[in-house]
Amino acid sequence: MDWIEALVLGIIQGLTEFLPVSSSGHLELVKAIFSNEALPQESMFMTVMLHGATALSTIVIFRKEIWEILLGLLQFNWNEQTIFSVKIILSMIPAAFVGVVFNEQIESLFDGNIILVAFMLLVTGGLLFLADKAKTTKKGVSFVNALIIGISQAIAIMPGISRSGATISTSVLLGMDRTKATRFSFLMVVPLILGKMAQDLLSSDFTLSSEMVIPTTVGFVAAFLTGLLACSWMIKLVKNSKLVYFALYCFIVGVVAIIYSVV
Repeated sequence: MDWIEALVLGIIQGLTEFLPVSSSGHLELVKAIFSNEALPQESMFMTVMLHGATALSTIVIFRKEIWEILLGLLQFNWNEQTIFSVKIILSMIPAAFVGVVFNEQIESLFDGNIILVAFMLLVTGGLLFLADKAKTTKKGVSFVNALIIGISQAIAIMPGISRSGATISTSVLLGMDRTKATRFSFLMVVPLILGKMAQDLLSSDFTLSSEMVIPTTVGFVAAFLTGLLACSWMIKLVKNSKLVYFALYCFIVGVVAIIYSVV
């Protein structure tokens, strides 16, 4: 893997982690196009670093909200911050359960299965299309809604289903305020990403060559900077009901991926 490929992967990860078009699906498609022949350890390490970069960009954008969540947990008072913190934790349970119990099965899906990615992109497009047509309401996040959104996040572990697309669409279809839905969607994933990174780093024996230092650094910086832009942009897009454009994009990419894999 050279630095140009790492740059492309970083930009794609930074954009697609927040924009509702599936970062995992796009990374699989790009690796297939590039005919990636990196060692498994190097490919896994790059993936971990790219996800770490977008997690860091989320922390930067939502640093005030994250600080409030931490304060809420440490105050041990049943106040607004504590309630919101509990809802975040509740939303994490389904994805954490699926990730721990079905880890090997999930990893087997990330093996250049372009047909699976293509059809899951079509599913993502359908969800975004429905959410774009939903009526705008002012509802907040209830405990039941937090659990349902968490289930949608667990399903979005599959490559091709956008995590942000699935969780934001589910939130909007449940009648939540669009800005609150986006905020909740981005905040609920940070602990999961950090936990998955720690699991991968501790469970794998990474022996990276010196040639991977520059590509990894380039990919990390690219993912972080584009992540900052995409996160801020996505908040505005959801608020202004612009999800239909991403739905059309997912439909197009899904169809093209099917044709590419067949031909």
